[in-house]
Amino acid sequence: MVKFSPPSRWIVILCSFSLSLAGPVQIPNLKVPASAAANQQAVKDIFLQSYSAYSEFAFGHDSLLPVSKGFVDDRNGWGATIADAMGTMVCFSDLFEQALDFVSKVDFSQSNTPSSVSLFETSIRYVGGMISAYELSGKQHQILVQQAQQLVDKMVFAWADPNQTIPFGEIFFANNSPIAAVNNVAEAGTLDVEWSRVTLYTGNQLYTNLSEGSVRTIANLPSPFPGLPPQLVDPTDDMFVDAFLTWGGGTDSYLEYLIKYARITNTDDNLFADTWHAAVDSSIKELLRTSTIGDHTYLADWNAGEILLEGSHLACFHGGNWILGGKLLNNQTIVDIGLELVEACWNTYASTETGIGPETFSFMAPDGDFTQPDAQQLAFNSEHGFWITTSDYIQRPEVLESNFYAWRATGDTKYLDRAASAVESFRKFLVANETNGFAGLNDVNDFTAGLEDDTESFWFAEVLKYLFLTFDDPENISLDNFVFNTEGQVFEAPPAKAVYGSGTPIAASGQFHTKTSDALPLPVISPDPLVTIKPGPMNGQ
Repeated sequence: MVKFSPPSRWIVILCSFSLSLAGPVQIPNLKVPASAAANQQAVKDIFLQSYSAYSEFAFGHDSLLPVSKGFVDDRNGWGATIADAMGTMVCFSDLFEQALDFVSKVDFSQSNTPSSVSLFETSIRYVGGMISAYELSGKQHQILVQQAQQLVDKMVFAWADPNQTIPFGEIFFANNSPIAAVNNVAEAGTLDVEWSRVTLYTGNQLYTNLSEGSVRTIANLPSPFPGLPPQLVDPTDDMFVDAFLTWGGGTDSYLEYLIKYARITNTDDNLFADTWHAAVDSSIKELLRTSTIGDHTYLADWNAGEILLEGSHLACFHGGNWILGGKLLNNQTIVDIGLELVEACWNTYASTETGIGPETFSFMAPDGDFTQPDAQQLAFNSEHGFWITTSDYIQRPEVLESNFYAWRATGDTKYLDRAASAVESFRKFLVANETNGFAGLNDVNDFTAGLEDDTESFWFAEVLKYLFLTFDDPENISLDNFVFNTEGQVFEAPPAKAVYGSGTPIAASGQFHTKTSDALPLPVISPDPLVTIKPGPMNGQ
């Protein structure tokens, strides 16, 4: 491990104002150039080609294995790809009716596999997918709400004790018994957007009370820095189980949803917007770093007092999230830093042989720790300002998601060019000859390393939706009228409020406490068919 001596404190413009008047997220009257039509058609073609392969070799199952011409039921066998893709199908495909027919007949009260049910994954993919499809198809298919409610009615048993506010993350539907285990704040704090929509269409306030209550509990626990909770939390006593801070997996969507929940509900409770504001303010003060090569702006991780100079594809949603939140808070400082984060994440795409970014990476900055790169990584860093630490691509959307927000917020056509570049890279490097479907990559900087045998459901729900909308008329699914969940599912938003938050970051009072958990098992972060990412720092730090 390499350590630099700490420099003087990062000099920043503090993100505190007495009043925050929300502005529009998108540039008014934004138009796409004529060239966008061909790129949009290319995205549609990729979707149809991908879904055709799924239909031929895996229809009704969760995910296609595009290389081995098989399937995997890793999301309880309810047809995750179909449910997740429905909101995208509504946008541009005649496949929606087939998907509607399939989803309408699924018995969501029982798992089709022996596996437990993940509250997080089930909420963002299945519940989110069906509610989004319900809204986008004109609210005429009530069965979608009924099916979503059936799932949520089973998942409420994850609150095993009447006094429990944070749910366990996994539950067996057969007997409604949760697995008593430590949860992470992303999974415990990323239910309220979807569950509040089910409340909206069913009138059952329990769903909102439970999901919102989990977020409130996390937000009111003292953390190392205002608004930035550690990754792991024990639902049995509401105590943190580590001291690791990140915008990456395990924490990411908790932070993402704080501002999105404020926007989609227009709640008068400033807790959500002000806690997000505090997280951003703390991140600017404590985590923001500029690479010594290339002057790229990154958000480092922090572990029990140590700055870790590492980043991930998962964390690259932060640029788009800061653009959105900065616009809602009328805080140009946050917007500008968000755009810098977008630049750094795009550089991870532009720097590789395939034009696609890696799963994780490291960088050098004037202070912080990193694992010593080998000679090849060091040479790569000297040219690109980062080096690859996990080289695969599993069809993640975050870089293109943030690119979409940057385009809609600025109107700079360089973001259209970048999206077009990604489309071309996908067509060139991700097609599996065995099925004509689209796969992941084992090494984004060495195409000869081959394809990963998996087509993720979020390939349809997120990657292709964000690309399609990047080239679409900006008035369709406008960021001023819709909110995206963390799976790319689109929900209608009410007219924007004049003010989001109090204008002042808030944080829980009291002293930060954490514990070591020996009794309860720890969760995994972002399960991947080939790579399981454990909680905590990357690269063995």
